[in-house]
Amino acid sequence: MQPTVAEILALPVVQAGTPEVIGGKPLDRPVRWVHVSDLPDMSNLLQGGELVLTTGQALADDSLSVAYLEGLAAAGAAGLVVELGVHVDTVPEGVARTADRLSLPVIALHRQIRFVDVTEEVHRSIVAEQYDEVAFARHAHEIFTDLSMKRASLGEIVDAAAGMIDGPIVLEDLNRQVLAFAAQGTSAAATLADWERRSRLTPVSHQTAVDGPESWMTTPVGAHRQKWGRLVLPRPVSADGRARMTLERAAQALALNRMVEQDRTALEQQAQSGLVDELRRGHIHDEAEATARAHALGLRPALSYFPMTVRVSQTASADQVLAQRRRVNTLDAVRHAIRTSRQTAITANTRAGQIDLLLSQPPTSSPDALTELCTAIRAALARLDGVQHCTIGVGPESTRLLDAAGGLVESAHIAEVALALPPGDKVFHRASDIRLRGLLALIRTDPRVQAFAETELRGLLEHQARHGGDSVSVLRSFLELGGNKTELAKKLHLSRPTLYAKLATIQRLLGVDLDDAESRTSLHTAVLITDSVANTQLPRRIDDFR
Repeated sequence: MQPTVAEILALPVVQAGTPEVIGGKPLDRPVRWVHVSDLPDMSNLLQGGELVLTTGQALADDSLSVAYLEGLAAAGAAGLVVELGVHVDTVPEGVARTADRLSLPVIALHRQIRFVDVTEEVHRSIVAEQYDEVAFARHAHEIFTDLSMKRASLGEIVDAAAGMIDGPIVLEDLNRQVLAFAAQGTSAAATLADWERRSRLTPVSHQTAVDGPESWMTTPVGAHRQKWGRLVLPRPVSADGRARMTLERAAQALALNRMVEQDRTALEQQAQSGLVDELRRGHIHDEAEATARAHALGLRPALSYFPMTVRVSQTASADQVLAQRRRVNTLDAVRHAIRTSRQTAITANTRAGQIDLLLSQPPTSSPDALTELCTAIRAALARLDGVQHCTIGVGPESTRLLDAAGGLVESAHIAEVALALPPGDKVFHRASDIRLRGLLALIRTDPRVQAFAETELRGLLEHQARHGGDSVSVLRSFLELGGNKTELAKKLHLSRPTLYAKLATIQRLLGVDLDDAESRTSLHTAVLITDSVANTQLPRRIDDFR
């Protein structure tokens, strides 16, 4: 840290000159260097932050003293020290007023001192501190480089940073949830008390900054425009520059840690993903080339191939490192299930929660081989933390690998629609299993479709929102049974009069005739649309697919 004007005035070598502050307070300006000169114009010699020592020749003429001080202030001088008795015996009266106006500290020395002693002592302390900062920077570089090479965890990196600055450090995600922290001399309860609220009061900055009501120092974590968290120093520290440097180096180590985690996928899987992508995009036109490359990656020769897509619903997490690990673990689980089933496939993790497969079916495969494989995949995924629901879509069987790859679009659509279906006992789904629901899944986000469903059901939905009840579920069951009131009464365990009263209320609220086939069709379509949207938003229980 650079010395201030006040600190320099307190040095014994300066005190020997009996310094007197003439004007221009405060004296907390940092001094970058000490410069000795009697020149009347120093605007071209200063770079800012210099404390100027002079014998006062430029102040001997009252008419020039104002311009001299204004030139020093414009050049960014930290202050002016005037030694009396050589060119001037007293400081001119106008100097104090000008110094106050310019906020430029002016100090008079009533006794002569050796300027060389002042410059030597101040410069020695400045250079020594600069050397200490360089040594600290080298030490920080070595520490965090070593942690990166050892693939240290997030907690280990945060602990190292906290130890270097002797202060608490918190790593949080974009939702202000704490990923790792080091209390470093304080209690965890005190450091993390009401953390989310306090953190939101500190603005997010794209660079290291000190802000917020508690003057927290923060720095973003992540690659450019891909920030996934930030490091927070939740209390002031004495060495502000070192704290800033430490936070920035720790943020780099954390970003590198995440990139390493993302690159853990085996080269074999990268090659398989690349081949599946080329096949899906139609970049390969020769069947012989496609099968040769697939066989070289472990796909056994077969008479037929199946396009398959596995869709997984997982608990939400803002921790990008955890999300990436889940993605890797999901792919590993699927590949392990394929191997344990003694089948072969090439796989691609196209996006989070989706895995595409091209499965080979040799002539010796049993008729139930596909069911056994899907059962094994679902069981393997059920054992993973965070997995809530799993569906598998199977496209049309093909004797050509190129045609099977083209079926991945269909299998992905089937799996996506199946994810929105009510839980059932199907191990996998085909196109015949989704039918109208598949069409609605494709268009459910269209505002016109949403408006249709809302118009059809508005009266009933608004009534249930105000008064509660089971009117919507009664209508759903009525439509699923094709309007059969006898079967509906049995299913709901209701008496005929009670059921008829409920249906009459529903009919009145909707303003339609429930005995009309077209009305029932419209209502059933509207119910399927709302159910499709709701099922994609609600979490599933892991027991639903075990």
